[in-house]
Amino acid sequence: MSITHITAIGTATPAHRLTQPQAAEFMARALQLPPPEARRLQALYRATAIEARHSVLGDYAKAPGEPFEFFPNTLGLEPFPGTGARMRAYEAHAAPLALAAVRQTGATPETLASITHLITVSCTGMYAPGLDLDLVQQLNLAPHVQRFAINFMGCYAAFNALKLADALCRADSTARVLVVAVELCSLHFQKNSSEDNLLANAIFADGAAAVLLQAAHPKWGHRGPSLCLDHFFCGLETQGRPDMAWYIRDSGFEMRLSAYVPDLLAGRAQELTGHLLAQLPAAALPVELYAIHPGGRRILQALEKAMDITPAQNWASYQVLRQYGNMSSATVLFVLQQYLQLAKPAHAGKPILSMAFGPGLVMEAALLRLVMD
Repeated sequence: MSITHITAIGTATPAHRLTQPQAAEFMARALQLPPPEARRLQALYRATAIEARHSVLGDYAKAPGEPFEFFPNTLGLEPFPGTGARMRAYEAHAAPLALAAVRQTGATPETLASITHLITVSCTGMYAPGLDLDLVQQLNLAPHVQRFAINFMGCYAAFNALKLADALCRADSTARVLVVAVELCSLHFQKNSSEDNLLANAIFADGAAAVLLQAAHPKWGHRGPSLCLDHFFCGLETQGRPDMAWYIRDSGFEMRLSAYVPDLLAGRAQELTGHLLAQLPAAALPVELYAIHPGGRRILQALEKAMDITPAQNWASYQVLRQYGNMSSATVLFVLQQYLQLAKPAHAGKPILSMAFGPGLVMEAALLRLVMD
């Protein structure tokens, strides 16, 4: 049976970049916080280890007095945008951002014409005819390309897309798969000052990632490093069901993200990784390379302690968190891209342990290997 290779990863973020101090200032004004609470909010934003995030909405980075384009120019942002307005913004911005990510893979028109399967991933918006058909038309993919949509699964959804792509490639050695994850988390700002909401507003951001996959050794006009997909594993911690959730409400999508999540993940990390590592030949151990979804600074720290690894081993996750924040399903693909861009011959053949988490509480993980051409 052939082995699936990731031959390229492209990423893209919207043009509007906002620093954490800018974001905290916007949120304090929007929530109409008194000075002591505004200072506590600023401290929360500083503690995230995020320097800047991106949004398709320019309103977040505007100075006091500048007119908004999406939110109402009223005290308290009333009438607050409903789900319909947010989905119209999603339909306007999702496809252009996804296309930018695909272009960053370096795919040629010939490569795109050879794609047999398209998998789209998103939990921050939906419409039909959808993102998949927009990509088929705008990338000039074959009209008979097989399309799959993975929606509303949260931050771990990229692993479900990779698992599906892997199954397709293993079943058909001629398969050429394009995975596109696009998340516009900033559309779903909720105007309340609950602890869960403050935390979600402090870390989530917009971004897109595109992945090219194929069976067997890379031949798809590819030169350079690739990532082999070796094993997958899924864990479920039902105790965390109320602590991480994602709901569609009248005022957009509402995230429930409890501060207890890092403790839950730390408690299951050893069991999850133990199942995965048991599938490796002894010669491949120990694992030295990690690509963990940076759901937040505390999550990374809790997992490092549980798995007895250092922040240096987790460098790619911190780099993505610092530069982009948490872009839901696209984020772990940004982390894996770091290994393709900065591949070292010394890492050839070594396993990379990657994992992400989402509503449920679900923990998805994969073992990959870096292959140098």
